[in-house]
Amino acid sequence: MTVAAGDEKLQKVLARAGLGSRRQMETVIRDGRVRVDGRIARLGDRVGASARITVDGRPLAREAAAAPPRRVIAYHKPAGEVTTRSDPEGRPTVFRRLPTPRQGRWIAVGRLDVNTSGLLLFTTDGELANRLMHPRHQLPRDYAVRVFGAVTPEVIARLLEGVALEEGTARFDSIQPLSPEDDAANEWFRVRLREGRRREVRRLWESQGLTVSRLIRVQFGPVHLPPGLRQGRHVELKPGEVRELCRLVGLAEEHRPAVAPRRRPPPGGRSRRGGRQR
Repeated sequence: MTVAAGDEKLQKVLARAGLGSRRQMETVIRDGRVRVDGRIARLGDRVGASARITVDGRPLAREAAAAPPRRVIAYHKPAGEVTTRSDPEGRPTVFRRLPTPRQGRWIAVGRLDVNTSGLLLFTTDGELANRLMHPRHQLPRDYAVRVFGAVTPEVIARLLEGVALEEGTARFDSIQPLSPEDDAANEWFRVRLREGRRREVRRLWESQGLTVSRLIRVQFGPVHLPPGLRQGRHVELKPGEVRELCRLVGLAEEHRPAVAPRRRPPPGGRSRRGGRQR
């Protein structure tokens, strides 16, 4: 195979399309499930933007073989929405409010359960999404949580030390009270985790006989829920913020540019070269 400038490793292209991590895609290629231009692909193959790729007989969108600029948006998820593209129960999904990207598709960085609101990140880069979710990077996830019941110092100590869940021991990295001391019935706390197990925040508090009555994610890695961002709305991260996310998960060496958020033209219409200065 002749390698042209701009060709990329096949597993990288598949990961970027959101089909899994690069390591998972290497296994898919070894198993003979991928074809490029009609022939069974081999590990080590490189492909260009014009390659016709199929996985398990299903064609990969042509734009996935290109390397579009990375985009990341922060979405304020309301309670009641599910983090899937469709729902058999007919519940609203987080994807219904997102803008249509010029290239590729939005991939959710992890999930929030239907009753949890707050910060949810989306990216057009499948490899970035997989790395942000991977436990080895230990990115913090901060939540504001309202707990019903008596939260004693002993409870706090146990949750910081670690409690047994079905998958093993889990704990909070930090627990900060947010409520006034005289409001003991429904206390608010800010808690931090560095992993994303299913319903982990709720299950940790429930392990102490307490009930979570409200849960809001307020931070993921270095990205905070933007102040004033209303539920159901989103904001696009700036190129420097996207580069910082890439650096944290070891993608800084890839020189694919981040796209700048689109801005409205200034009042009075578009500017033209050679136009009159004001």
